[in-house]
Amino acid sequence: MTNPELKNFLNKKVSQYNRNSFIGHDPICIPHLFSKKQDIEIAGLFAAVFAWGQRKTIINKSKELMQLMDMQPHDFILNHQESDLKKFSQFKHRTFNFTDTLYFIHFLQHYYSKHNSLEDAFLPKENELNIENALIRFHNLFFSLDDSPNRTRKHISTPARKSSCKRLNMYLRWMVRSDNCGVDFGIWKKVKPSQLVCPVDLHVERVARKLGLIKRKNTDWQTAVELTEALKQFDAKDPVKYDFALFGIGVIENFK
Repeated sequence: MTNPELKNFLNKKVSQYNRNSFIGHDPICIPHLFSKKQDIEIAGLFAAVFAWGQRKTIINKSKELMQLMDMQPHDFILNHQESDLKKFSQFKHRTFNFTDTLYFIHFLQHYYSKHNSLEDAFLPKENELNIENALIRFHNLFFSLDDSPNRTRKHISTPARKSSCKRLNMYLRWMVRSDNCGVDFGIWKKVKPSQLVCPVDLHVERVARKLGLIKRKNTDWQTAVELTEALKQFDAKDPVKYDFALFGIGVIENFK
């Protein structure tokens, strides 16, 4: 396909998948259970961090965790007692266990006691064109508390380790992108959609390579940047909207 043909094809796929019917079968349905900004942020972060494996399992485990927080994650994070944490001892999702849950809660309590929104932890600086360094700073901030467990580091990725940061990039898409389709939230206004980097999972990578949007052999942070730069040819202000197209083609249409 020529570039204009590919743009037209991908735009049609964005329109096909960026709609309310997408929500129920995707982890983004978890933050959609809430209306309070901080609840959306917290629920979204956990759902994104849990987002590997079968989507049905991701959704079920995320709902289970929210129920353990009495479906009021922000209030629970800020006001829980030590005794309230015992009920998390049996919670587990793949390699995410009790130790990880406790530290996430501890960090979020520490953070929200000083900040109104998690957006402030992800802000690019004025001269930064994308969120690479902001993700590095978030990783460092997240593990800045004295009792941060080494094992939990695998759950918060960072470009500093060349990770593609798929789950955090997806989370940022949810929080930052704003349109009238009702899927992404657009509740963060200080980060620009043009600064986002496209999430690259196995399905997105496969489709992007087939379409000639990725040339790099490895799948790492630079691959995600390469894909995003290619997508900016079609929409420089909102390149990550094409995540809907690539993911939909790869997962829902099972494009080979």
